[in-house]
Amino acid sequence: MFTQRNIKLKNKDISGIEVSLHNANFVLVVASKGYICCGYLNLETAQKLGDIACVVTGVKTIEDLLRADIVNMTHQAQALGIKRGMKAQEVLERYL
Repeated sequence: MFTQRNIKLKNKDISGIEVSLHNANFVLVVASKGYICCGYLNLETAQKLGDIACVVTGVKTIEDLLRADIVNMTHQAQALGIKRGMKAQEVLERYL
């Protein structure tokens, strides 16, 4: 099953997706400057590609992701002032 949803933050639309896989859900929210993904994200690859990306864990839905704390990020995200423990929604607002 695949769910796509637009999310409004600061009067701007961003996109969120949930994909039901066999053992867990893949959850991703994308804003104009970067994205936040569940633990399926290969952070090393994202960093090599120059992505501004963060990881959250323990999420099953887009709503869970928005409430979650950042557990890891690329150096590019760190350069924007993103830190572990920040709320994902706050980070996405910086990504607008």
